[in-house]
Amino acid sequence: MQFLNEEIPNNIPLEFKQNIVPKNKIIHKGIFSPDLKEYYYTISDNDFKNFEVFAVKNTNGIWSNPKKAFFSNTYNEHGMSFSPDGTSIYFSSTRPTNVEGVSETWHIWKSDKVNGAWKEPIFVDIPNLRNKLVSHPTITNSGTLYFHTSNLDYSEMDIYQSKEVKGKFEDAQKTSISMNIEIGKCTPFVSPKEDYLIFASIGNELDLMISYTNGKGGWIHTRKLNDKINNKGQGNPYVTPNNKFLFFTTGEHLDKEWKVKWVHIESEINNN
Repeated sequence: MQFLNEEIPNNIPLEFKQNIVPKNKIIHKGIFSPDLKEYYYTISDNDFKNFEVFAVKNTNGIWSNPKKAFFSNTYNEHGMSFSPDGTSIYFSSTRPTNVEGVSETWHIWKSDKVNGAWKEPIFVDIPNLRNKLVSHPTITNSGTLYFHTSNLDYSEMDIYQSKEVKGKFEDAQKTSISMNIEIGKCTPFVSPKEDYLIFASIGNELDLMISYTNGKGGWIHTRKLNDKINNKGQGNPYVTPNNKFLFFTTGEHLDKEWKVKWVHIESEINNN
């Protein structure tokens, strides 16, 4: 399996494809399409005011130059993830919803691929979060959407989930994650089968955590990923469909030298 012709890492994280990030820009998240033929990533300016999503594509083994993602426009886009079958992409955006009662902030949007073409993105309306910041969605096989949400000033950030029923998402519920301390959480990644959850805990810096399903809607055996991964703040986890490689963002908040790294994660996931 080749990822942009990169050296394949073992349990020591390697920097991933940093040469696609323009100078004086910061990378925030990187994901692959489920068929591993497209790589999408978010970059921003140093002031965290303008967020754009770019993509590179693999055609006959040759990777293209970066181009703006089809859904990236004059507003801010970030926190994207594909549905497990690759026919939908979810992302967070500040574009206006034009829905009365919805605050101007980050909300979730989605685009569907129909007959090989991506449709115009639509607003994902989660009724009880219309006046909250909602970001970094990840969707499972069952149609459950996980994401982080907070007040408009980013306070009280935590992970929530909402189930799609008959084409509409229900009121969100706070995800029940068993931890020793009450702490903020963000940037979730949930496996398509919903057997494990990786997220960032919010303390003096971000730490990547993993938690496992109890089969009843809750998440247990929560622990930090190893120290080789948790070094200088982490976030934006994404795991390849074969559960072998974790991609994540690392970098101290003030140094602006953020990188996407990747690491072989299979044994760590199975260590529960």
